[in-house]
Amino acid sequence: MQNIFFMGFSMDDDLSYNKERWNELAKSNVEYSRPWFELTEENARRAVDKFGLLGDLHGKKVLCLAGGGGQQSVAFSMLGADVTVFDFSEVQLQRDLEAAKHYKFDIKAILGDMRDLSMFYKEAFDIVWQGHSVNFIPDVLKVFEQVARVIQTGGVYHISCSNPYVQGVWEQHWNGEGYLLNQPYVNGKEIEYTNRFWDIDKDDGQKIKVEGPREYRHTMSTLINGLVEHGFEILHLWEETVKDTKPEVGSWEHFKSIAPPFLYWWARYNPDLNK
Repeated sequence: MQNIFFMGFSMDDDLSYNKERWNELAKSNVEYSRPWFELTEENARRAVDKFGLLGDLHGKKVLCLAGGGGQQSVAFSMLGADVTVFDFSEVQLQRDLEAAKHYKFDIKAILGDMRDLSMFYKEAFDIVWQGHSVNFIPDVLKVFEQVARVIQTGGVYHISCSNPYVQGVWEQHWNGEGYLLNQPYVNGKEIEYTNRFWDIDKDDGQKIKVEGPREYRHTMSTLINGLVEHGFEILHLWEETVKDTKPEVGSWEHFKSIAPPFLYWWARYNPDLNK
């Protein structure tokens, strides 16, 4: 029987608040906490390696960092990787164990803080795959420092995050002429939301509202320079947008066509990069 391993970590106010919020979101069946039970090797590869940058994954040691939810962990397992999933939400990690049991995969689930990976050996992983999570902490550089220690030379680090130029703006902010930018572009500053509640679609078609976590902006210079200064060379950057040239004004698709909300980075660890 697989269990969640608790390695111990300190709880500051931000971590405590966001941990509580993510446990509640996961219990409410938020999209990111719905295990993938219908994977094939083809769609598993598409989910974690859409640009073909990871190569053969058989036997590779993969860390799904702050990546609970029963999704990427089983996708990597299906492709032959040795997977460790690390998250601060017990409920999210439980989803990974449910998905692993469904496929009869063996994964390691560890409860901890992404800013402290001291329980892992140096160069323990070939790949660190981090979903959308760094915007829930004020200082992303602490994560980059930790990842640089646990990833092997030549290893690939994937990270997704909010586009800092438009973070805090959503489709409902359409004012008839555009989407208004009105918050300070300051690294580490908490995003101010008039409505902190996330809309979650239930299986019966109803929507419920659950209070979301605190989110923080990481400026583009902090992201790029932070990766480079910690020994990462950027391989690829993808912006989430849409191909539809005439989406409905004020819709989520229209917003994405004007202001791509999310960025996805792939970087290779090269400790000699700055020597």
